[in-house]
Formats: sequence, C-alpha cells, structure tokens
Amino acid sequence: MPKSLTSPLTSPLKSPFRATLRTAVSVCGLLLLVGVGGVAGVANAAGKAPKHLKQNDRTVAIDASYTDSGPEPLLARIFDAIEQNRTDEALQFTDHLLKAYPNFRLAHLIRGDLLLARSRPLKAFGDGGTAATGDKIADLRDEAVVRLKGYRSKPSADNVPRYLLQMQPDQKHAVVVDTQKSRLYLYQNDNGTPRFVADYYITQGKLGSEKLREGDKKTPIGVYHVTSSLSRQKLGDFYGSGAFPINYPNDWDKRQGRGGHGIWLHGTPSDTFSRPPKASDGCVVLTNQDLNALAKSLQVGLTPVIISNSIEWLSLDDWQTERTSLLQMIEEWRQDWESRDVERYARHYSPKFSADGQAYQSWVEQKRKVNAGKSWIKVGTSNISMFRNPGREEYVVVTFEQDYRSNNLSNQMKKRQYWIKDGGRWKIVFEGAA
Repeated sequence: MPKSLTSPLTSPLKSPFRATLRTAVSVCGLLLLVGVGGVAGVANAAGKAPKHLKQNDRTVAIDASYTDSGPEPLLARIFDAIEQNRTDEALQFTDHLLKAYPNFRLAHLIRGDLLLARSRPLKAFGDGGTAATGDKIADLRDEAVVRLKGYRSKPSADNVPRYLLQMQPDQKHAVVVDTQKSRLYLYQNDNGTPRFVADYYITQGKLGSEKLREGDKKTPIGVYHVTSSLSRQKLGDFYGSGAFPINYPNDWDKRQGRGGHGIWLHGTPSDTFSRPPKASDGCVVLTNQDLNALAKSLQVGLTPVIISNSIEWLSLDDWQTERTSLLQMIEEWRQDWESRDVERYARHYSPKFSADGQAYQSWVEQKRKVNAGKSWIKVGTSNISMFRNPGREEYVVVTFEQDYRSNNLSNQMKKRQYWIKDGGRWKIVFEGAA
C-alpha cells in the first residue's frame, strides 16, 4: 500500500507567541485574539523587484508581486510586523493591501484594530470595526486563519494529490479542492505527471461538505468535470466575473441517491472582494481576480474538479506505483474481453454491477449469448484518465476512448467506468457512455 504524506501540508500554524512577552503592547492582542501568531518570516518569494517603505530609519521591502499572488503574501507580512511590535509598519502594509484590494473587508478590520490599539488595549478581534457584528467579525477571523494557513502550506514539488492518477493528454490542467483548508489547487499535466501551478482561497457551503440533497447548503465531495462556461453577461452580479458549472450529481452520486444541482465554481459580487470560508449554498467561490486567473486553465468537458474534505498526498514514487497497478488492471480487462472467455471477462465486474436495468447475473448471461456469435474481438483503449474519489467511498473514475471491433460489429465510443474495491480487488460497478 502506498504511504500517504501528511506533512508539510497538514502542519498547523505555530501556537500564538507567549503573551508574557507582549503584555505591554496592546496591539498584540490582535494576534492572540485572531489566533495566527508565529507567522514571522513568511513572505512571498516570487522574485520581482520590491517596493520599499522607510520606517524608523529602516528600509522595509514590500514584495511588488503581491497583487499577482493574492493578498496572502502581504497579509502574512502584516502579522509578522505585528508580532515583532512594528505596528506602524504593519499599518503601512495594510494601507498597501487596501490600495490593491479596496473591498477586502478583512484588511479594513485589521486597519481599524491597528488604529484603535494606539489609544487603548484591544479586548477582542474587531474592536476597531465598530460597524461589524459579532458574526461578521468571526467570519473575518476565520478567513484570516485559513488564508495564512493555506499560504504557509504550499504543496511540495515531491508530493501530488493521490486522486490525480492519470490525466489524458488533452486534459491540460486539473483542479483539486480542500474544503477543510478552504483552498483550491491547480495542477498542470506535465506529460502525465501532475505539476503544481497555483493555489487560491475559496469559500464552500455554509453547512460544510458532503452534499446529500437539494438545499442542504453543503458542497459535494467527489470527482467531477467542468461542463460549461457562463459569462458575466449571462449572470447576475452575485456570481461575479463568471461561473463554471460541474456535473454534480455524477453517475456515482445518483447511484447513492444524492440529489441537488447547480454546483458551480464562480466569483463574488462587484462590491465584495471575498466571502467567508463557509458562506455559499454549496458552490465553490473564488475572488473575481482568482477566478479570472483560473479560467484560463479550465477546459469545458475536460477539466476534472476533485473536491475533498482533506487532500491525501503521495510521494511521486508511491503515486507512480498506484497508477501503474490500476493501468495494469484496465489492460487485463481489455485482454480478457478480447479472449471471448466470459468467466475471465466477468471477473472484472462487481456483483453489484448493473447495466441498462440488468443485474449482474442477467448481464453475464447476455454476454454469453453475444459471445457465442463471435469468432474474434479486438478492443482498443486510448486517452485514458483515472481519478480516485477523495471521499470515504473507495472508487476510481476511469474514462477512455474505446475502439471495439468484432466479426459482426464495430463501434467507437467514449466510455466511463467506476471501479470499486471488492474483496481486495478493483472491479467495475458501473460503465456507460461518457
């Protein structure tokens, strides 16, 4: 069995710095109350020419690329400055952040706290945002925490999500969502190997994940694909710069009795930079800036969108081992179909398999009758993709181009299969046209 990796991506932020060292500094209550202490040293390393601030005879570099990388690099610098008791510097960083993102409510709240801390100790995070309610402040605190955790836990180049077993050649990118981290990861298809490209903060369903039914305000967990692209002109302002629907419920969801519809990747209203980590009715929501960047990599009908509760990471060696094993299973299935030996062929199918309303045994008997009229069968498979389900249900979605030929029938189709673990062996539980 492959050994999955949990570090460095699941390592939490360091514990808040010891309050005894900061009792005389009122603004440090901000770090303790937000719960994101210990961020010192976190800075963007994109390598672009920095801007500078002059602060107390010190030259302070501001990474000029933060506007391209999202707000996290500069947000981390703000909390770094607060922890080191450089509050004026933190305020200047905050002003630069607001210049880049005028509607970033979290930055406005931090600025209010920094200003208020000049006159009195902070009693709670958000003291400086007098117009904000308790719920809104809690939402912004949660956003601060998940943004900084996500920023500090970039994927290692040596680790890949377990679910991206194989992308077909024309699938240029894949999307993997971690709902616990409120993070979306974009991977490029590098000659079959997933390579990390970028990651983005996201909002998920108000009531979490594992969607079951219409209106439950949860985000689904599973393997999906982008099905269409909806422009801003076709949508109301609520969806921001556009939307990309995905195929929830997929064939597996329908077999499990899951319902609902209308799960999209989409943006935010024009007056809103970002939404809290849990604020949608089930969709995956990005800032408009991030959605516009992501949209360049999305292919309608091709790009997989895998939504997980918590990403399981594999080393490249273990990923390759698992990938090779599953490809071998598909090849054995193909060869056994060509053999015209129904027993050999049927061993690749689960007793839970059904097709066109036929249960497993009825399907096997039909195959016997069909094969009785065959003198030869040739089956070709190409453009294979394999994506493993990230949820508790262990299955792999396999999609490929099938070229079937026999002495009395020939056809070509795009086929999709769902393979499950049955008795310790991968077997097909569902197949049909993709």
